[in-house]
Amino acid sequence: MSDDFQTMTEQQEDDIINAAFQGMLDTYLASKHRKKVEIITRAFNFAKQAHKGVRRRSGEPYIMHPIAVARIVSEEIGLGSTSICAALLHDVVEDTDYTTEDIRNLFGDKIAQIVEGLTKIAGAIFGDQASAQAENFKKLLLTMSEDIRVILIKIADRLHNMRTLSSMAVNKQYKIAGETLYIYAPIAYRLGLNKIKSELEDLSFRYEHPEEYEKLKERLAVSQSKRDLLYAEFTAPIREMLDKMGYSYKLIGRIKSPYSIWKKMQTKHLSFDEIYDIMAVRIIFEPKEFEKEVNECFDIYVALSKLYKVHPDRTRDWVNQPKTNGYQALHVTLMSKHGEWVEVQIRSHRMDDIAEQGVAAHWKYKAAENANLQSGGKALSVPEEEDADIDHWLRTIKEILDDPQPDAMDFLDAIKLNLYASEIFVFTPKGEIKTMPQNSTALDFAFSIHTMLGTHCMGAKVNHKLVPINYQLQSGDQVEILTSRTQHVSPDWLNIVTTAKARSKIQAAIRREQRAAQKEGEQLFNAFVEKEGLNATSVDIDRVSRLHNFENKEQLFQAIGQKTVVLGDSDKNVLRGNGNGTGLAGLFKRKPKTVAKASEDEKSSSTTTIDKRKPLLLTEELVGSRYHLAPCCNPIAGDDVLGYIDSDNRITIHKRNCPTAAKLKAGFGNRILAATWSMKKAVFFTATIMLKGIDSVGVMSKIANIISQQLNVNMERIVIEAHEGIFEGTIRLHVHDVDDVRTICSDLRKLKDITSVVRTE
Repeated sequence: MSDDFQTMTEQQEDDIINAAFQGMLDTYLASKHRKKVEIITRAFNFAKQAHKGVRRRSGEPYIMHPIAVARIVSEEIGLGSTSICAALLHDVVEDTDYTTEDIRNLFGDKIAQIVEGLTKIAGAIFGDQASAQAENFKKLLLTMSEDIRVILIKIADRLHNMRTLSSMAVNKQYKIAGETLYIYAPIAYRLGLNKIKSELEDLSFRYEHPEEYEKLKERLAVSQSKRDLLYAEFTAPIREMLDKMGYSYKLIGRIKSPYSIWKKMQTKHLSFDEIYDIMAVRIIFEPKEFEKEVNECFDIYVALSKLYKVHPDRTRDWVNQPKTNGYQALHVTLMSKHGEWVEVQIRSHRMDDIAEQGVAAHWKYKAAENANLQSGGKALSVPEEEDADIDHWLRTIKEILDDPQPDAMDFLDAIKLNLYASEIFVFTPKGEIKTMPQNSTALDFAFSIHTMLGTHCMGAKVNHKLVPINYQLQSGDQVEILTSRTQHVSPDWLNIVTTAKARSKIQAAIRREQRAAQKEGEQLFNAFVEKEGLNATSVDIDRVSRLHNFENKEQLFQAIGQKTVVLGDSDKNVLRGNGNGTGLAGLFKRKPKTVAKASEDEKSSSTTTIDKRKPLLLTEELVGSRYHLAPCCNPIAGDDVLGYIDSDNRITIHKRNCPTAAKLKAGFGNRILAATWSMKKAVFFTATIMLKGIDSVGVMSKIANIISQQLNVNMERIVIEAHEGIFEGTIRLHVHDVDDVRTICSDLRKLKDITSVVRTE
């Protein structure tokens, strides 16, 4: 791309820009939106002039990026002229001398408001030490809560950036891919943009784990012909059935995305061959009557059940109870004639549009409904719950934003909790249905109803039986919350709840109680000092704090207010100057954990002389001295890894798929470094493999023989359990690198009694 544009004349370049704009405009003209071509053209010409002479890293003129974002907004998300204009202008305020006021004067308040929401923040929200990424994200959410189009355009912007990520430096690729996977893909999912969500995940996977990505693509390509044959044989009777029923329809074979396959392999410790739901079939039909589209989904389901056997535990009714992102479909898993399970998704054209374009498609159908009513027609069947679900989600986001988080990463975690959870349906005592994230507890449910109900929750009745507040809810449970005026929030509750709303409310209540206790403790301390006729300078108070093993006076006052510290003779002695502030508590105070800090030379070599564009070279000499392996993910030579520069200028090496690394990429991307291994099999790492198989005579000796005798690998620990003829266990090994682990797993799989061997860490 770069070379192409370098050899072009100005006129040729201008022709390409205009052609790109016309292509975007054609997608808009093909939509059902009102045709406001004049303002879109004005926005394009203004943005083109504003970005004149500026190029992207790929070498193409910068204006090509806003045009591409506008096309995604129009064609793939389905938004109208206001959003298209905002997409064309989204980088003008940030990257040029024009201001939001200039945009407002030329294009009106609404477009200016959206552009302002898309412009990166200049000031701090969290404080001086906060992550700029988290600050920008919070600003984005603040504006989004007023106009959802802000985040939709931002997702389009991120999608195009991911599609053109190859021109960026490797460490920037990790930052952007990690941030995308941690924040933007979940938001796309939450807004019903399932197609975009999958593409964002796959692109992130491609750049973070290129070798794994290519291997999976290759495995999928090799098995394509087998899937094509299965699809043709499986769908032939279905086509005949739908034709007889008189439906206008289309059948689509959906292949699980590489990222989804890899994620399932990682979380469930499965091999590629053990993933049985790689292919699914989607039936998209035109209802004979809009009011009966739900009934018609079940009519098709009944007909399918006469063709194939139904899996009793894998039917999902998202038709009557849509997901909170508006998704509707009826999922059923059927046994093919060749003995393979195949998932079939049944949805109407309207449901399919909403599944692919989310809230934007929902608005389109609401607009069509209104137009139909105005012309005297019959209303389309569009569930009002979808509006309520999005409104509920935005209210929850706003509650989190209204409750200031002291730490940027805590804030990102709070948002993250509310984005990507599977859902369950539970009922109130009056029979009203509530959607909750999977793994929600009774305490989560209490806070979802009302803050005061959660604050004073002491237990619950689930299906008329008493349960504790940590009871994990299941779909179909009917829940009644029990309260007591004497019950108060406890810090332990943070280990019970799973929802963002409950967590933020508990944290806010704890902070309120701590402030109140601190104030009361200060009053009690002052009263004690006055009663004993003593003086207490700040130095004296610090000595009393040390006496009770506290780092500062705030902690001391809080403990006094909470009655965990009672002032007495030892405190009098310290205040009178007769003690050094080290009583029994001080004598047994644990020394702080020492952290080996780098010397000034090391600090300099770790940061200032590092070219972030080049990968760190991980050698035997540097790993463990200059670079530290993260204990949270236990990387070994050959793993896909990255480096992170912490606040002490130390560089820690994480696996790229480590949950901690995911948060660091999303919150502190400027500290991320690319890293590559250069080891010579001179050092050992620990790795753990998990085995499953048939508990036959001698199987364990065969396993030990392969590992110890044939491969000459030391085993550090073996944990094996057998039950009813099946064994499962883990083996911790000393290996040089990932290739050693692969060889071990490959050789063990050749044993006839072994059904699965995967690395777990």
